[in-house]
Amino acid sequence: MKRILITGGAGFVGSHLCERLLNEGNEVICLDNYFTGSKKNIEHLMDHNYFELVRHDVTQPYMIEVDEIYNMACPASPVHYQYNPIKTIKTSVMGAINMLGLAKRVNAKILQASTSEVYGDPAVHPQPETYWGNVNPIGLRSCYDEGKRCAETLFMDYHLQNEVAVKIIRIFNTYGPNMNPNDGRVVSNFIVQALKGEDITMFGDGSQTRSFQYVDDLVEGTIRMMNSRDGFMGPVNIGNPVEFTMMELASKVIEMTNSTSKIIHLPLPQDDPLQRKPVIDLAKKELNGWEPKIHLEEGLVKTISYFDNLLKSEQ
Repeated sequence: MKRILITGGAGFVGSHLCERLLNEGNEVICLDNYFTGSKKNIEHLMDHNYFELVRHDVTQPYMIEVDEIYNMACPASPVHYQYNPIKTIKTSVMGAINMLGLAKRVNAKILQASTSEVYGDPAVHPQPETYWGNVNPIGLRSCYDEGKRCAETLFMDYHLQNEVAVKIIRIFNTYGPNMNPNDGRVVSNFIVQALKGEDITMFGDGSQTRSFQYVDDLVEGTIRMMNSRDGFMGPVNIGNPVEFTMMELASKVIEMTNSTSKIIHLPLPQDDPLQRKPVIDLAKKELNGWEPKIHLEEGLVKTISYFDNLLKSEQ
């Protein structure tokens, strides 16, 4: 049994990670300030003997003895990270400094949940880990993009200077149950609008692409990265290389929900990437052949069911 700290543990991805690591026989400490996370995501774990919930903000130091740290804390949707951009970048940078300091003191291995947003609006497609990105440092998305880039720098410097055992993953678009219905991400947006029979808001002409991975595939890749060989720090892309246009996604959601929603077009937001697709050769090589297993339609069935039940419970 390992003692594992998960920052952002009540969030979308963090809650799935908590459940999986508990099921594998570990003691899990879930740390969250509930800015975007929710107690609902982890309430079914509260009676577990080896689960502990702590309300705390990673911008403040935290002391605990643990074996591993998964640093997942940070708002990850444009709606939330642009709501308070200074807080967002503090969460990425100060949160990384505090958790790396903790890892150094207690000799814990630590994983950073970075993002495909470090590639910006990519001039290279698809994106390998060797690509340095095309990021606007003073744009609307910069608080998130540059915060995560700085966190990667901190992780590597703590390793080089202090020999902290670090792992870095770059997460590509992920969806599934426990997503916040108001987070502004395209999958949750389209599903909630379709279930309500509202107009589906399409930014741009819908030709821009994303690669969508189901949350279970991400959790599997994340745990494999934490358990990967000593000396392999990453960064490593964790995403699904199957590419879809936004119009294809909207049409599929409308069809699967039997919705009467119509698609309306709005202007494309500043610095919104036109293409996003991971190269996952490194993950396959280093993470015991990891690759996504769950196809988009299979994942959408589970996600649509989650949102359908959520909306009915709110009526």
